[in-house]
Amino acid sequence: MMSLDNNIIPPSTTGREALIQLDRAIVEFKTLFIVDDNGILQGTLTDGDIRRGLIAGKDIDTSVENFMFRNFRFLYEGQSSLENIAMLRKSKIALVPIVDENKKLIKIIDLASKKSLLPVDAVIMAGGRGERLRPLTDSIPKPLLKVGLKPIIEHNIDRLIYFGIENITISIKYLGEQLIEAFGNGQAKGANIRYIAEKEALGTLGAISLIEDFQSKHVLIMNSDLLTNIDFEDFFQSYLDRNADIAIATVPYQVNIPYAVLEVEDSKIRDFKEKPSYTYYSNAGIYLVKREILKLIPKGVFYNATDLMELLIKNNQNVISYPILGYWLDIGKQEDYLKAQEDIKHINW
Repeated sequence: MMSLDNNIIPPSTTGREALIQLDRAIVEFKTLFIVDDNGILQGTLTDGDIRRGLIAGKDIDTSVENFMFRNFRFLYEGQSSLENIAMLRKSKIALVPIVDENKKLIKIIDLASKKSLLPVDAVIMAGGRGERLRPLTDSIPKPLLKVGLKPIIEHNIDRLIYFGIENITISIKYLGEQLIEAFGNGQAKGANIRYIAEKEALGTLGAISLIEDFQSKHVLIMNSDLLTNIDFEDFFQSYLDRNADIAIATVPYQVNIPYAVLEVEDSKIRDFKEKPSYTYYSNAGIYLVKREILKLIPKGVFYNATDLMELLIKNNQNVISYPILGYWLDIGKQEDYLKAQEDIKHINW
């Protein structure tokens, strides 16, 4: 990920120095951010601001404070709603400063390289042994098996980041140290990656109980061995619109019956359908859930996602389905892995 540190300048910078720095900047990033010694964002500066200042008779060798734009657009930390992001995109703003309540600059978001900025924490479950993929997984964890040019899990990490999800926790167990070595703290990708280690197998959701400090009110949980181009923004919007306690990404599965199907009651045929087609929905291993719901997961015991789903349905809470209409593949077997190697060449990301 490209650093935007060079786009930050102090108020003491002259207009001439700023113009030189703007000239060196990459085309997409020709905006400078003026930040004082306390880290407070004072204004923004483009070559247009300097040009207008010169027309007004300002001296190019004076401070950028004489040229900078003070009524700049920004987002407070935690205000990255879908509506705000859409509004910024409509205004064709590529670089968005994120500030705290005192307008101290926290980070700069490059909307040109992101699809969205979802206020979501993510957990990737990557502790499995991958038995069905042996011998490929004898010396490497399944999430690190390459599909195309990069590991399976890296496709998922990159897609989360593409949608602005930067706080990512990876649950590890089998050969987990290799995952830590591969991605570290996520700084190289502009993300915050941390790890939780399962001492014993805790099922598809049990490891979540080991995490107590999610920053967002919404948590996305996914298996690490999935290859998918799911639209996380649309998934999140559907989850919000329907006020779901948990949204379960599903894969439509159609069954075509080549014969007439009879409806029989007490040996009497009540009706029939000629060669019917039925659509079922399979669990895709991707979930969006309210943070408080995760408190229902018992600590440190084996617990599957289906256990939580059953509990919420029993309690009459809002459990919804989100059908994935794009590409999805669970890489669980050798034939799935071979299919992924071919499909990766054609997936529309």
